Amino acid sequence: MKNATKLPKKYLIRHHINKITSSEYFRILILRTIGNFLLLSSIFMILKTIYPVLREEFKYAFNKIIKKEYRVIEKNTQPKLKQKGLLSKTFKFKDIEILVPSDPNFSIMIPKIGANSRILPNVDPSNENIYLDALNKGVAHAEGTAFPGEGGHIFLFAHSTDYFWNVSVYNAIFYLLYKLEKDDEVNIFYKGQRYVYKVIGKEVVDPSQVQYLTRKTNREFLTLQTCWPPGTTLKRLLVFAVRVSE
Repeated sequence: MKNATKLPKKYLIRHHINKITSSEYFRILILRTIGNFLLLSSIFMILKTIYPVLREEFKYAFNKIIKKEYRVIEKNTQPKLKQKGLLSKTFKFKDIEILVPSDPNFSIMIPKIGANSRILPNVDPSNENIYLDALNKGVAHAEGTAFPGEGGHIFLFAHSTDYFWNVSVYNAIFYLLYKLEKDDEVNIFYKGQRYVYKVIGKEVVDPSQVQYLTRKTNREFLTLQTCWPPGTTLKRLLVFAVRVSE
């Protein structure tokens, strides 16, 4: 009878241990699932942020290898094409690409980085709702700054965002802006006319340094702004250019 009374106790203890083990197992499983989800979500957001940057970097590097050249032309003109290189011939890559203004009324083209985008005029740079909407569509022209041909300071900006995980949402036209060096060419088409500018310098500044918007100048001066480093919103890269004499 003693053994009979002990048996149920052992059974209950074993059952209790099994129950704890099962509970712990499911708790660990849930925690691991949540951890894996957070890890994969973080990786996805990082890739989403840097993918446009990596894509543009790869494209730029590849174009350098095949010696691709971008040429800016106006409509109804045909440039003289040079003979293709061996790599371009072998794989049938185009080593010359023609850039035609996407909008003759107002657009920007930068041959060195293959940039070609419309410009949205008179965008308020202090109103987040307005400029974020504009940056989904193209490059923004800061309200209150000059237009090409007026002889003043023109301020254009692109790739700006409210939060870093939204960087890839906005147009990538200026991702490679940092590649520009002194004397590189920037073309702006405004009201059907082409205006050519040459880069004279660049600078990295804090987002709070907005005095560049109100720059005073005695010549036609162009400032291009983008976020820096590429794929972040930490600082701003400014590229400065002046109009080439006609």
